[in-house]
Amino acid sequence: MLFLFISLFFASKLFIFSEDNNDQNRFDPNYKVSEVNIPKELNLAGEPVPIHKFNVMEGVDRELTINTYWQSQTLMMKKLANRWFPVIEPILRNNGIPDDFKFIALVESGLTNIVSPAGATGYWQLLEGTAKAYGLEVNNEVDERYSIEKSTEAACKYFKEAYKQFNNWTLVAASYNMGIGGVQKQLDKQKVGSYYDLFLNDETARYIYRIIAIKELFTHPKNYGYVLRKKDFYPPIPTKKITIDSGINDLAEFALNRGISYKILKYFNPWLRKNHLTNKSKKAYRLNIPERNTVIYDLDEFAEMTYTDTLKYAISKVLPKDSDSTQKDIVHVVKKGETIASIAKQYNVEENRIKVWNMLNNDSDLKPKQEIIIFRKK
Repeated sequence: MLFLFISLFFASKLFIFSEDNNDQNRFDPNYKVSEVNIPKELNLAGEPVPIHKFNVMEGVDRELTINTYWQSQTLMMKKLANRWFPVIEPILRNNGIPDDFKFIALVESGLTNIVSPAGATGYWQLLEGTAKAYGLEVNNEVDERYSIEKSTEAACKYFKEAYKQFNNWTLVAASYNMGIGGVQKQLDKQKVGSYYDLFLNDETARYIYRIIAIKELFTHPKNYGYVLRKKDFYPPIPTKKITIDSGINDLAEFALNRGISYKILKYFNPWLRKNHLTNKSKKAYRLNIPERNTVIYDLDEFAEMTYTDTLKYAISKVLPKDSDSTQKDIVHVVKKGETIASIAKQYNVEENRIKVWNMLNNDSDLKPKQEIIIFRKK
């Protein structure tokens, strides 16, 4: 009886303590988490998604909900995509691959050069055998799976081969996860012709829906609570290509002789896997070298700036210092109907420079009355 009394006494104390603790640390009543709205119409590479089917709707809902509220991952992908999509998009276009396939790289790697437990490597997560089959060099010194340009070209070769097999882009995308043979085997076994009617392993079953969800979040970010300023994105960094057809004994010294650090050389050429390049065969390699040095921000000053001031400040940090390249900045107010090309022609500057100076991807980023910066020689 005494034991029961003591037990009840401590239990009541615990209950009171827990109640007080919860009362002090309860959630802000204004904090809300809402369900995402599933669009009534969706497509992947121009092929309609049968959202009216309950299992398809629930598949999209699952991935859209997860990625909407996985804010840190989604934000980082958006930042990185602003830098690397301008490299990926023209390669896809030149190979006749739908633009939507750029989202596969996001799903595969988040646009980072990761290595999976199975050994799949790089932005497009290519296995060594697959990479070599599509023309990439993979050895101890050079691994072109780490090159965003070369690996995108290899991925395009795969997509074109798969499309010849399926004549359907959704099945092509699914096969990137499961393999051409794997998808074809399931189509034959299950006697259907659509990805959305296939019963698949959990990873491939979710794969297409993840691509669709990421595309939706990138296409309509404000619908899901993502509001980013242009200065929040990582800007594309202009590079020039230099060709080398001999060995390099010391890549650190090689980098310093070109006005950059070894770290920056490796950032733009991660396919160089050692601190030297033997190159006994005298093969011609093309290296990316940034046109200007790294931008260093004064964070206190940066925080007080308007967007226009920020661009002026950032560009001023990286402009060439020689007198022949002294620059004058012009604030151009965009007029209705103007394009990046027409503005570039007006000021006699390159279109790509206008994009970099103002963090623009294409003409759709231009809005009437928007202020953009142009730098010209005095």
